[in-house]
Amino acid sequence: MFTSQLALLQVFFLMVPVGVRPQPSPSPSGAVSTQSNLGPRTQGETLQSSSEVPGVSTVSPTVVTPSAPGNRTVDLFPVLPICVCDLTPGACDMNCCCDRDCYLLHPRTVFSFCLPGSVRSSSWVCVDNSLIFRSNSPFPSRVFMDSNGIKQFCVHVNNSKLTYFQKLQKVNASSFQALATEFGGESFTSTFQTQSPPPFYRAGDPILTYFPKWSVIGLLRQPAGVGAGGLCAESNPAGFLESKSTTCARFFKNLADSCTLDPTLNAASYHNFTVLKVPRGLSDLQNTKFQVPVTPVSQADSPLLAGNTCQNVVSQVIYEIETNGTFGIQKVSISFGQTNLTVEPGTSFQQHFIIRFRAFQQSTAASLTGFRSGNPGYIAEKPLLALTGDRRHSMTLLQSKGDGTCSIKRHEVQFGVNAISGCKLRLKRVDCSHLQQEIHQTLHGSPRPEHVAIFGNADPAQKGEWTRILSRNCSVSAMHCTSCCVIPVSLEIQILWAYVGLQSNPQAHVSGARFLYHCQPIQTFFLQDSQQETEVPLTTVVTFVDITQKPEPPRGQPRMDWKLPLDFFFPFKMVFSRGVDSQKGSVSPILILCLLLLGVLNLETK
Repeated sequence: MFTSQLALLQVFFLMVPVGVRPQPSPSPSGAVSTQSNLGPRTQGETLQSSSEVPGVSTVSPTVVTPSAPGNRTVDLFPVLPICVCDLTPGACDMNCCCDRDCYLLHPRTVFSFCLPGSVRSSSWVCVDNSLIFRSNSPFPSRVFMDSNGIKQFCVHVNNSKLTYFQKLQKVNASSFQALATEFGGESFTSTFQTQSPPPFYRAGDPILTYFPKWSVIGLLRQPAGVGAGGLCAESNPAGFLESKSTTCARFFKNLADSCTLDPTLNAASYHNFTVLKVPRGLSDLQNTKFQVPVTPVSQADSPLLAGNTCQNVVSQVIYEIETNGTFGIQKVSISFGQTNLTVEPGTSFQQHFIIRFRAFQQSTAASLTGFRSGNPGYIAEKPLLALTGDRRHSMTLLQSKGDGTCSIKRHEVQFGVNAISGCKLRLKRVDCSHLQQEIHQTLHGSPRPEHVAIFGNADPAQKGEWTRILSRNCSVSAMHCTSCCVIPVSLEIQILWAYVGLQSNPQAHVSGARFLYHCQPIQTFFLQDSQQETEVPLTTVVTFVDITQKPEPPRGQPRMDWKLPLDFFFPFKMVFSRGVDSQKGSVSPILILCLLLLGVLNLETK
């Protein structure tokens, strides 16, 4: 009998792990849902995995809980009540699965993925399934089988700290520099995605074209600038549903010959083809129902060499493409901008290419509605919104021409993207005050931004949705120059931003903005001598600084290595615990429990 007691004691100690606490899991990754006896259930009822929720990388099974009687299921990923990626009112936004303007029952049939924040996320806590006999929890739960074949019982986490609301930070002139120093740093990101073409066009797919005259298949091109000089790259394809604007430079050794022979200067070369409605039109190129002609909005003349001038050169191309979901492209129209070039050695000029997409039969008024940069929080790489008076516009940076001089066109400042640009400004014979005014206007653009939008959907009529741009000009007295004109040569745009709101759906907002000018003196005789001309290099820099303060992480989450329920040794553990140490494993209660069991066995053997 003594041997049996030792065997029982040995088995009991094997049941007690050293450290036992379960581990939280955002979702049981790689697990397979299985049937388990967790409560009342109709015969034949099973728990099935569902991975059809786009944009979520975790396994997302359908839930059967006591609150959902019978075979009724609870949707773990419902559409969010606030759709943050709905940036175009009255139109379907690409990859925005909660946009009600898309009228899609299953967004994955059209979108290759869902933007973050357009579906709900989920979090689970799991323990070994062998510890659970019956679950009376009112919360969603199920059993998963991991890659090793071990079943895990998981419960949907409902923790208030997961919905922590971020407190706004106040930014003013005195605290701006301290926050910029504490949280500052550069961040350059780039993403590249490739997708296989589906039977119908998906977002980002190249658009197919057909040249009936030569029976040749091609792609709709949108030339873009490459390299330091921004030379035009002809092979850049236009992406379906991707509205873009590109600018590039063209150089000509002999414009007199290229004027009438170069197809890039002729408007006819941009619409002498048809566009395929859907890719399956490749199987029947003779069937015109799959082909959409490119219709010019107005007549554009062919290039003409008249004396020392090349006339009717294409300087701008605008495609307007109307689409209808999986039915593809329905209408394509094109318009041009033309200019005249002087024939001289090394002639160069810039071309602009714009492609816009809109829903088929969408009204013109709706298509002209301004884009949001977030709803409500800013989205990375969307324009940073500025306000001058009651006029809303994008904040811009310097842009150079092909020869390096400052261009009238400017780069848009994209939220979260640090950037630097520069150009050369040729000084004219003007007095110092007019020169300073001209350079300031060149640096910050026209009109000068006065406020910046706090959120990406700021309304110009609501002044509380905008924050004033702080400005620090140069100190003239610090230059110690009596016969000089102090001019700004560089503008640094500093943006402080942070995430606010729920951790499950954070929103980026601008906390503050500042214009920081850097100056240098020039001698006044440059301004008085009409025969002498000089160039001043100007630079604009934009820096985004993340000043988000992270909240306290949730506590009390179990660990995956727990093998026993939390109250397995209750009440022994509570009786012999001491204050806060009650949550830590103690050997004394276990030994006392073993002694009690041995005593009971001794009494039975007597």
